[in-house]
Amino acid sequence: MVTFLVALCALIGGYFIYGKIVDNVFGPTDAQTPALVHNDGVDYIPLPTWKVFLIQLLNIAGLGPIFGALGGAIWGPSVYLWIVFGTIFAGAVHDYLSGMISLREDGKSISEVVGHHMGPTMLMIMRVFSVVLLVLVGTVFMTGPAGLLAKLTGVAVTVVLPCVLAYYFLATLLPIDKLIARFYPLFGICLIVMALGIMGGMLFGVGGHTMPEMTLQNLHPLGPEKMPIWPLMFITVACGAISGFHSTQSPIMARCLKDERLGRPVFYGAMVSEGIIALIWAAAGVTFYDGTGGLAAAMKAGGAGTVVYDICVGFMGSGVGAVLAMLGVIACPITSGDTAFRSARLTLADWFGIEQNQAVKRLMFAVPLLAVGGILSQMDFNIIWRYFSWTNQTLAMIVLWTGAVYLYRTKPGSGAWKIPFVPATFMSAVSCTYILQAPEGLQLSTAISYPVGILFAVVCVALYYKTTLGSKA
Repeated sequence: MVTFLVALCALIGGYFIYGKIVDNVFGPTDAQTPALVHNDGVDYIPLPTWKVFLIQLLNIAGLGPIFGALGGAIWGPSVYLWIVFGTIFAGAVHDYLSGMISLREDGKSISEVVGHHMGPTMLMIMRVFSVVLLVLVGTVFMTGPAGLLAKLTGVAVTVVLPCVLAYYFLATLLPIDKLIARFYPLFGICLIVMALGIMGGMLFGVGGHTMPEMTLQNLHPLGPEKMPIWPLMFITVACGAISGFHSTQSPIMARCLKDERLGRPVFYGAMVSEGIIALIWAAAGVTFYDGTGGLAAAMKAGGAGTVVYDICVGFMGSGVGAVLAMLGVIACPITSGDTAFRSARLTLADWFGIEQNQAVKRLMFAVPLLAVGGILSQMDFNIIWRYFSWTNQTLAMIVLWTGAVYLYRTKPGSGAWKIPFVPATFMSAVSCTYILQAPEGLQLSTAISYPVGILFAVVCVALYYKTTLGSKA
C-alpha cells in the first residue's frame, strides 16, 4: 500500500510542480483563443472549462488507462514507475504541448502543426499517418464494445455493430455542443467514480486482498525471450503514461477553450488524471488476483473486459460495481472511438482546406471515413490493436520532437526545448526497438533490436540538432 500511495502523491505533486514549470516556460498569454475568433457553431465553440476538461479526459482515456494498465501490471508493481514518470515528464508534456501549440495556431490538427514546424515532407507523412491511426483507433473502439453489447443483450453482433457505427456517424457530423458536450461530461464523471471506488476498495481491504509493494522482480513474466519489460511494457501501457493518440484529440478541445491559461488544467491535468486512473487499475490487477500470476491467468482466460467486470464487482459489489464496469468497458471506448473519427474528419478538412461549417462539407469526409472503419471492423481485432499500439507511440515520439523544435525557435536561449527533448529521445528508442522485435514487425532478437533502437534514438538527436541549429531562432 505504501508504494501505491507514494506513486499517487507523486502524480498529484507532478501536476502542481512540474506542470506549473512547463506552463510557465510555455507562457500563456491574453490573446483571444480560436474558439472566440473562429466561432462557427460546429467545431469552434467556447465551452465551460469543466466540460472541456471532462471531454478531454474521456477523449484521451477510453479503455487505455484500464486495459493498458492491467496489461502492464503483469510485470508487477514495477509498472508504477513508468506510469508516474511517464505521465509527469512525457505524457502530460506531450498532451500540453500538442494542445497549446494547436491553440496558438488556430486550432489546427496535429498533422498541420507538425508539418508547420518540421517541414513539408513530414507534413505529408503526418497527414497520412494521423488519418490511418485515427481510423484504426475508431475501429478498435467500435468492435470491442459492439462485441460486448452483443454478448450482454443476446443480439447478434452483426446487428449491434451497425448501431454503433450509426452513432459514430452522428458524433462525427453534428456540432460538438449537440452530442459530445452534453453527454461526455457524465461519462467522464463515471470513469472517475469507477476508479475512486476501486481505490477505496483496495485501501480498505475489501475482500481480504492485500496491495503488494513494488519490487524489481518478475520483469519477464512469461520468459525472458517472450515478454521483456523493455520495450514491451512501454508500449503496453500507453494511455496511462504517454499516447500519441492524445495529440489528435487535444486540438479538438483547443477549439473550445476560452483562455490560454486553462491549458494546464485541461491538457496537462487531464493526462495526470488519466495517469492516476491507470495507477489505480494497475494496482487493482495485482491486488485483486493476489499477484501477477493470477492476473495473467485471468487475462488469458477471460480477457481484459472480464477482468474489469470481476474487479468492479469484487471491490464495489454486484450493483454499483456491475453498472460502472459496463459503463467502463462499453461507454468509454465508444466515446474515444467517435472522437477519433471526428478528429480524422478535421485532419482531412485541414489537409484540403475545406471549411466545415456546412453539413454537406462534413459529409464529404464523414461518409468515406466511417465506411472504411466499417470494413476494417471485420478484421481480427488483435491484429488491428497491435498495429495501433506501435503507431500510437511512434506518433507520440514525432509530436515530442515537434514540441522540442517549437520551443527552441520560440524560446531561444532559454533551454525550454529540453523539456520535450528528453522524453522524445526515450520514445524514439522505445518505438524503434519494439517494431524490430515485435511479431508484427521484424521479429529480431534483443541482441540486435536493443542496440539498433538506441542507435535510432541517437540519429534522431542528431537530426534534431541539424534542424534547430540550421534554422534561425
